[in-house]
Amino acid sequence: MLHVIARGLALLGGTVLVAMIVLTSVSIIGRALIFAGLGPVPGDFELMEMGCAFAVFAFLPWCQLRRGHVTVDIVMGRFGRRANRLINAFSSLLMTGAAVIVALQLFKGAADKASYGETTWILQLPLWWGYAGALLGAVMLIPVSAYTIWRDLHDRGPAA
Repeated sequence: MLHVIARGLALLGGTVLVAMIVLTSVSIIGRALIFAGLGPVPGDFELMEMGCAFAVFAFLPWCQLRRGHVTVDIVMGRFGRRANRLINAFSSLLMTGAAVIVALQLFKGAADKASYGETTWILQLPLWWGYAGALLGAVMLIPVSAYTIWRDLHDRGPAA
């Protein structure tokens, strides 16, 4: 189930990222054609900030499941299989702790922005929306990272 949800979240993040590319392209073209009565998309940078924050955090659970984070293979290759499993499990434990801390901070940030009713400058979108979008991926990273501790200790590779 974790694989299905993490993969779906990553695909959604990719879709949002493509939408942000289209938004930026349209806005740049609008700026270039301002003489023809067109112009930039209002609030494009506000939408980019929220969309990219969501996309980055949406990719993290899938990346963790696939062991996609950067590792120092030149050092790891010198150790045996058992040592590598323990190092991977310890790394997954650290990632789980980091995910909990990041999720808590995003939750606090969203609650703070919501309590004060802060909005973006141009579009007047509630700022907590961006935090909530990122929080979705951060919260999903917690059980995924916890699962990878078990997977690493039991010498299971990432699923396809």
